Amino acid sequence: MLPVGGAFAPQAWISRAPPPDAAAIAPAGALAGLTFAVKDNIDTAGLATTAACPAFAYQPDAHAAVVQKLLDAGASLLGKTNLDQFACGLNGSRSPYGAVPNAFNPAYVSGGSSAGSAYVVATGQADFSLGTDTAGSGRVPAGLNNIVGLKPSRGLISARGVVPAAQSVDCVSIFARTVATAAAVLQSAMGHDAQDPWSRKLALATEPFSAAFRFGVPDLLDFDGDASARAAFAQAVTRLEAMGGTAVTIDFTPLAEVAELLYESALVAERYTAIRGFFDTHETEVIEPVRGIIAAGRHYSAADLYAVQTEVKRLGQRADAMWSGIDVLLVPTAPTHYTLARMQQEPVALNRKLGTYTNFVNLLDYAALSVPSALREDGLPFGVTLIAPCGSDWQLADLGQRYHHSTGLAQGATGVPLPPMRPIAALRKPAAVKVAVVGAHLSGMPLNSQLTERGATLAASADTAPHYKFFALPGTVPPKPGLLRVAPGTGSRIAVEVWDMPVEHYGSFVAMIPAPLGIGTLELADGSQVQGFLCEALATAGAQDISHLGGWRAYIASLAAPRP
Repeated sequence: MLPVGGAFAPQAWISRAPPPDAAAIAPAGALAGLTFAVKDNIDTAGLATTAACPAFAYQPDAHAAVVQKLLDAGASLLGKTNLDQFACGLNGSRSPYGAVPNAFNPAYVSGGSSAGSAYVVATGQADFSLGTDTAGSGRVPAGLNNIVGLKPSRGLISARGVVPAAQSVDCVSIFARTVATAAAVLQSAMGHDAQDPWSRKLALATEPFSAAFRFGVPDLLDFDGDASARAAFAQAVTRLEAMGGTAVTIDFTPLAEVAELLYESALVAERYTAIRGFFDTHETEVIEPVRGIIAAGRHYSAADLYAVQTEVKRLGQRADAMWSGIDVLLVPTAPTHYTLARMQQEPVALNRKLGTYTNFVNLLDYAALSVPSALREDGLPFGVTLIAPCGSDWQLADLGQRYHHSTGLAQGATGVPLPPMRPIAALRKPAAVKVAVVGAHLSGMPLNSQLTERGATLAASADTAPHYKFFALPGTVPPKPGLLRVAPGTGSRIAVEVWDMPVEHYGSFVAMIPAPLGIGTLELADGSQVQGFLCEALATAGAQDISHLGGWRAYIASLAAPRP
């Protein structure tokens, strides 16, 4: 179900691309068949780049490096999206093209500055989109709109052809409705670019986080009085613990102090430097409060800048101490939701609040991934962000995908269920055990999370060999079936799903299986053998034989069917 307010809010788009020439699309590219939108501070040939400032608009001769890579990978460009002017803001309302509404409730902010890019993905208008992220612009809109926001390690994606906000800490970011899509886009978009002075050759970690990972939780948590957000974050901590993580309280003070420096120090001079030539001659064409923020950058000296850079390094050294005890940091993506009306009344103070858990990340050279976590009682989304040191992008994607799928949330505001998880291709695949499931562990069933939380991935749907009887076991919660091997010629084929379970998680999975169920060897219809659920014969005495239905899904459907 699309949100009230309409999927095609005109404020989300600034310009639309003409239909692509089919001959120009890479038919076999890694992103073939996917559509995307681009934040309008990123160049696309044939469309003006405005940075949400009409007086600044120009016609680029070529695509930004990242846009060209995505087109070469087979993706189709739909157009340019609205943003907080000059990517200066985290709320999505600082644009002469209009405020972009939240995808779930148009009375609330969408988050910015990549507001339009998040909205068109959340509402299903594009499969993915590009944003930029200096202070959280690739994460806050994701958290407020129930989508994924991947903020890569700085310099991993070329920023050539991007109008900068603060060039030394800018990142091109990716929005998608699933982590798997965002990771596939990153795989196609990344790469060193010698023409971008801030591009880097980075070696990314290729081993997933340990099964017994440790995650940091800030000792200071500020939700601006929002009890629903506080409860949703507590639920997120519990969910990560259920996935095998151990929560570790960390000192958030140095991170918070770095966050304050982004706008309250000489670092803001870089925002002025980014558009100095235009700003000095067209200052009145820039809207408030963007104008005041950028103008403040004129008043700092080089000595001021060196002093604050040293302070960031000092605080970074303090913050680095936490990594000796944790693998990943968990924070709310944003502390709360604000209405557009309230944001207009307090545009600076509330915008600063939205950056509470994002402003420090790029300054300290971390990678981050915002993933959906819950829908609150008021129907608004709540997201969390996983943060780890530079180079952890694939590790974050792996953990983030497992977390996202454990929530059971739909994709964005579309109401469409999440698809099966896909392996993060760049990670080394751990040794796995093939496990066949027949009942409550099937995709979408109540116990499926016991698989996904352990990083198991769906390998195939299949049938057993015709050597089994299938029973509905009485008194089980949630309802469970029992699969019993019988003599050849006396059984039936039963539908199963075969999952690849990482070896390191297999033991903890088996330990959760209650009697009279257990794990044994199943024979599939093709003659192959896998580990799978079997039942003690004694428990099937008096149980309902449902073999004729051929599987658990059919049995569950029969319970809901009207009786003649």
